[in-house]
Amino acid sequence: MAVSVTLPALGESVTEGTVTRWLKAEGERVEADEPLLEVSTDKVDTEIPAPAAGVLTSIKVAEDETVEVGAELAVIDDGGAAPAAAPAPAAEPAPAAQPEPAPAAEAPAPAPAPAAAPAGGAEGTDVVLPALGESVTEGTVTRWLKEVGDAVEADEPLLEVSTDKVDTEIPAPAAGTLLEILVAEDETAEVGAKLAVIGAAGAAPAAAPAPAAPAPQAAPAPAPAPEPVKEAPAPAPAPQAPAAPAPAPAPAPAAPAAPSIPAPSAPEAEGAYVTPLVRKLAAENGVDLATVKGTGVGGRIRKQDVIAAAEAAKAAAQAQAQAPAAAAPAAKKAPVLEVSPLRGQTVKMTRMRKVIGDNMMKALHSQAQLSSVVEVDVTRLMKLRAQAKDGFAAREGVKLSPMPFFVKAAAQALKAHPVINARINEDEGTITYFDSENVGIAVDSEKGLMTPVIKGAGNLNLAGIAKATADLAGKVRANKITPDELAGATFTISNTGSRGALFDTIIVPPNQVAILGIGATVKRPAVIETSEGTVIGVRDMTYLTLSYDHRLVDGADAARYLTAVKEILEAGEFEVELGL
Repeated sequence: MAVSVTLPALGESVTEGTVTRWLKAEGERVEADEPLLEVSTDKVDTEIPAPAAGVLTSIKVAEDETVEVGAELAVIDDGGAAPAAAPAPAAEPAPAAQPEPAPAAEAPAPAPAPAAAPAGGAEGTDVVLPALGESVTEGTVTRWLKEVGDAVEADEPLLEVSTDKVDTEIPAPAAGTLLEILVAEDETAEVGAKLAVIGAAGAAPAAAPAPAAPAPQAAPAPAPAPEPVKEAPAPAPAPQAPAAPAPAPAPAPAAPAAPSIPAPSAPEAEGAYVTPLVRKLAAENGVDLATVKGTGVGGRIRKQDVIAAAEAAKAAAQAQAQAPAAAAPAAKKAPVLEVSPLRGQTVKMTRMRKVIGDNMMKALHSQAQLSSVVEVDVTRLMKLRAQAKDGFAAREGVKLSPMPFFVKAAAQALKAHPVINARINEDEGTITYFDSENVGIAVDSEKGLMTPVIKGAGNLNLAGIAKATADLAGKVRANKITPDELAGATFTISNTGSRGALFDTIIVPPNQVAILGIGATVKRPAVIETSEGTVIGVRDMTYLTLSYDHRLVDGADAARYLTAVKEILEAGEFEVELGL
């Protein structure tokens, strides 16, 4: 009998959910109330249990797809598990075996092979190089995260691939055992090429179905059938000599499997799977997932765990802030710097680092680059942010950093100064003035500087810019960014001030004519013109740097643009968008 798995109601205001991960594959056996899949909504991140025991016969909604409450997610056959495996060997071999001697009746020995087949298939599941962007046709395997014989889980990172646009991880399409690697490290393959083969769990030794043929010669084999790893070599003395080493190291992969998982997934809480919603929430709240103890099934980190960790950190910070103010100066000490393991080393330049370097050299040597700087008083803006940040976070679900204000002002000024938002077509001798403000934001990551693009930033409000910025930055740091999300920028912003730099002479990227650098916001004395005269006060001040291609942008153009951005920021007319 078929039992339907539907998306349950997950709260009064929740009308839909996104399937983030299937914990079972089609053909697998499930038990009643066993976790079957993970679902994310805008309010909760949870697991959906199986409503009945049986075989998962069909998955109706793929991962990353969104459906409404009540929609059918999958189908479980609660009575077809045993018959499904039995008919194949029993229906045909049984009649043929009756004319034969008693050993033919013992033929159920092959039964374990069909039983394993539903999990991964005799021939295995192919791992292919997926499409990584419209203009990406090939990729280079930079690192295999698993070895032949290792056990892998569905969606677990399997290998790392590098293209001319992005470095990314390729997940395992199914759970099982890695039977074969077809493309070695540093080799290049085209999109759609077969990279590896994944078989059923424990299929490395069981992948030799040949011993099943000589099974009639070794009647005792059926008894130890559950342990084909040790019995398979016995019936094949000569031809299977090379196969003997394969079972022998079989226990070995089990040992390395443990350390091999944390290596690529260290940011994801020591190898435990972390859903995109949880990862995004952790990034927004500055929570290190490696320090969070998961309370979900199997130690998985849930949304509630991240929120609890963020609140605990906030409470600790408040307690520290309530310490006597006089103790603050005395508490300042020189930072303890750890010696980097790279000190004294010579290492191979990563593909991503080389691409970044080549692009910067090309841009620097093909343009006439200059930089202009203005000082901006952002005191009013910072006060507005302080008043609105709690309500904004509760309403929009994302933290309100100063960055969206600068992006908003920069994009707004670009509409009035199109020469800054343009491209020189050297081969054609023409200039293209863009009708859309696609703003690239420089994001610092472990693999290097990457610049995802906020498409149509000039048409977004503060909330839209804040969400897009958090989403793109989170994808970069989680190594989930796509080539299309890194392409199409018409103007770029680099916030070097987030690391304490007062200002920077940034390099204009290729195919653009300008880039805006944001310096650190610091409190310092400044001259203020008031209705009562000139006074000196403590203000929040920052520097804005515009690097530009002098072939198209003149110094006066740069000054006019910077002045427009400065006036927008100092006016701070964002109350309506902030709900104040």
